[in-house]
Amino acid sequence: MAEQVMSHSNGKKVTRKEKLVGEMKAYFLNVAYLFLFLGMFAMYRRLILAHYEISYLNYGVSLAEALVLAKVIMLGDVLRLARGWENRPLIVPTLYKTVLFSLLVGAFTIVEHMFIGRVRGKSLAHSFEEITGKNSYELLARCLVSFFSFIPFFSLRELGRVLGRGKLAELFFHRTTGQPELN
Repeated sequence: MAEQVMSHSNGKKVTRKEKLVGEMKAYFLNVAYLFLFLGMFAMYRRLILAHYEISYLNYGVSLAEALVLAKVIMLGDVLRLARGWENRPLIVPTLYKTVLFSLLVGAFTIVEHMFIGRVRGKSLAHSFEEITGKNSYELLARCLVSFFSFIPFFSLRELGRVLGRGKLAELFFHRTTGQPELN
């Protein structure tokens, strides 16, 4: 028999297996959103560079970043990074998390660039200087795209938090009662 570990707001007990499945669903939804956004940014870069006949195929990096960022976001939830902001209007925790995680994208971009530079035989200092110097526009662009992509991401997450577990998905994916059917 599965051990019961916590309860929903409706008093129903949740098993460890149900909690794990719920967390994995949330993780993979986060990964899917982040991969779509990072993948589209990589596609944009590829198309721009193709105009200058420069090849760019770093889609695997986008997936790795999505996997890591989704885990960091989940850890941020566990650590309750926005704990002081949660009772304020939804725009406050949304923008707080948006800024925080946009800065993390910038940090990951720097680390990624330094790692790739190291693989290519460059020193860490040279790679850091390159991304913060001549490629600083790329870093700024990635942070700006992240910022504006995270606004709807965290808006929906905060709305879901306030509405309660499963309510947002119910509103989006199930027909609600009391509304006329569209034929």
